[in-house]
Amino acid sequence: MNVLICEKPGLFEYGTREKPLPEQGKAILKVHRIGICGTDLHAYEGTQPFFNYPRVLGHELAAVIEDVEPGHGFTIGDKVSIIPYFNCGTCIACRNGLPNCCASISVFGVHADGGMCEHISVPVQYLLKGNDMSFDELALIEPLAIGAHGIRRAGVKAGEYVLVIGAGPIGLGVMEFARIAGAKVIAMDINESRLQFCKDKLQVPFSVNAASADAHQQLLDITGSDMPTTVIDATGNLKAINNALQYLAHGGRYVLVGLQKENFSFSHPEFHKRETTLMSSRNATKEDFEQVMNAMRSKQVQPSTYITHRVKFNEVKDNFDSWLNPATGVIKAMVEM
Repeated sequence: MNVLICEKPGLFEYGTREKPLPEQGKAILKVHRIGICGTDLHAYEGTQPFFNYPRVLGHELAAVIEDVEPGHGFTIGDKVSIIPYFNCGTCIACRNGLPNCCASISVFGVHADGGMCEHISVPVQYLLKGNDMSFDELALIEPLAIGAHGIRRAGVKAGEYVLVIGAGPIGLGVMEFARIAGAKVIAMDINESRLQFCKDKLQVPFSVNAASADAHQQLLDITGSDMPTTVIDATGNLKAINNALQYLAHGGRYVLVGLQKENFSFSHPEFHKRETTLMSSRNATKEDFEQVMNAMRSKQVQPSTYITHRVKFNEVKDNFDSWLNPATGVIKAMVEM
């Protein structure tokens, strides 16, 4: 079968591998869609933590079952998405119902080879059936689940102001589920076209350019001088992470969804005087995936909104560099097998 391998930062190479063989407890899937996300881009750049090369990328997937044992609730021909966070089931996080931050987690396409190939083998416990959904929808469940988990983790309540910093695919998902939770969403980015996308496509009511000299004052004006009670970073940018505390209301929650390799820091007095709650949000759980699927089915979320670029599998290598350039206007690139 054909496969695309990230050999090292900045280098993709096509190759061939044997099609996986059936194994007990696993299904053989024919891949139909692969969404390109920030994790893939960062891996290509060489800035992704928890990563080794060479690696087959790809964890935002839509596929069809080609082989599966009976008795698991799936049949050949079922359309599926996957939960790409393979957990151990025995560590303290797993025992406490937090498989998304398993101490020995193996993320498909990050710690282990992923879905940029024609066929994959996946344990059936990580499959999500979606015969009533399109391949595009199935491939977009995972990134949106990241946003749903971040909002659930933050305990966002109806009526509160939520500032989401970073209007990339993950940030947009955070905004969607903040809106669904009833929050008043504020988008922040330094890219005006992405802020316009938030207003036009997602109906986000407020936006602030972080590069504006009066960004802080704009937030005061929007919130009636209160400032947002939840601030969520979806950039993974060190400067953005370090600077965002100034935007948080007293008694507020600061949630890091984006991931940064370096140490972050901010003023302890500023942190302390707010009695800030600081938390990270990692991956997502099956509950979040199911929330996303229900939101798609009820049309609360329109997945087609996100897809701005499409390529065939044999075109990925030649196009990947361009997706790192904000000038291309890419929100979500979708690979068709």
